[in-house]
Amino acid sequence: MQKKLTLSIDDELIQFAHQFAKQSKQSISRIIEEYLNNLRKQSVNPHLSKKAQALHGVFSNENIPDKKELRKNFHEKSNH
Repeated sequence: MQKKLTLSIDDELIQFAHQFAKQSKQSISRIIEEYLNNLRKQSVNPHLSKKAQALHGVFSNENIPDKKELRKNFHEKSNH
């Protein structure tokens, strides 16, 4: 569910936000939402390396593949 949020931000930063949003063809709301989502991901497990953090949640929308199937796929790819 989307809700509105009012922020108090420096005038120059607001101008930058408008320019950046226009250049990136995104809304300011979307930019802030992405930023906050990235902060949340980093805070999930801050002692993980950046590579591990990037992989965090990769299988969140799928079942984790079976170990035997992963090995089979690995061996098939390495034999080609």
